[in-house]
Amino acid sequence: MILPNYINGQWCTSSATEYLDVFNPATAEILAKVPLSPASEVNQATEAAAEAFVSWRRTPPTERVQYLFKLKNLLEENLEDLARTITLECGKTLAESKGEMQRAIENVEVACGIPMMMQGTNLEDIARGIDEMMIRQPLGVAAVIAPFNFPGMIPFWFMPYALACGNTYIVKPSEKVPLTMQKIFQLLEKTGLPKGVINLVNGAKEAVDAILDHPKIRAISFVGSTPIAKYIYSRAAANGKRVQCQGGAKNPLIVLPDADLEMTTRIAADSAFGCAGQRCLAASIAVTVGQARHTFTEAIAETAKSELSVMV
Repeated sequence: MILPNYINGQWCTSSATEYLDVFNPATAEILAKVPLSPASEVNQATEAAAEAFVSWRRTPPTERVQYLFKLKNLLEENLEDLARTITLECGKTLAESKGEMQRAIENVEVACGIPMMMQGTNLEDIARGIDEMMIRQPLGVAAVIAPFNFPGMIPFWFMPYALACGNTYIVKPSEKVPLTMQKIFQLLEKTGLPKGVINLVNGAKEAVDAILDHPKIRAISFVGSTPIAKYIYSRAAANGKRVQCQGGAKNPLIVLPDADLEMTTRIAADSAFGCAGQRCLAASIAVTVGQARHTFTEAIAETAKSELSVMV
């Protein structure tokens, strides 16, 4: 199965000449082929989003969030299927995948409150003879460049808020885990969102660079490794875009001698090994103090064995 893009309200076969296999990490089974879409298809999606923005920004926020209410219900109805898809292509446990999608749904719920949250303010006589008025307006076309470790949740850190605030949107999922977003866009299509408001373009570096360079894309959100975050931030900022980039992190744990050993070990193991270890807040090192060196080291070693046996 070659995955399509979703541009201007239609599923489109990419003109790509290169494809990557999407693997099940547990079995090495090939699940699908993802096209490495050329820059021209990012441009098509951007032009569609820019055209849709003209009327979408003038749609009252109370109307915009009605589509998100529909999406929330659809995500809840399809939670099991989406979670299984995440596990299939990403490799985390089913319970973790369900938790991931629950976080995505919670972000949609919060975004439904935009009619209140994006209200402006008025202040009379901020200085002598001067009144102040603040209004919040959408920027235009925005995009997310999503990582592989949370294919369902991380795009929802940004997408529902952008839509609720009147922006139009482009999602570039990780080429390693594109199946989850395919299913989510099938649900988005069912909400009846106007054409061009939300778009999906599969791809790798060429697609990313097209997003960073296109003059009509006003804002970009990224989550991923620190080197790529630096590259995206510098290139997009040089093009005058608003950019938020969340790079990788190191999270040492400090274990003191009086720590609750059972709870500390459980928390450390969940942090280090949960979500297949691919999590920004995963503990990568434990710094023990005094006698904790012996007790914690033995306890975490045993816990690691049990965690690995469960995974196998």
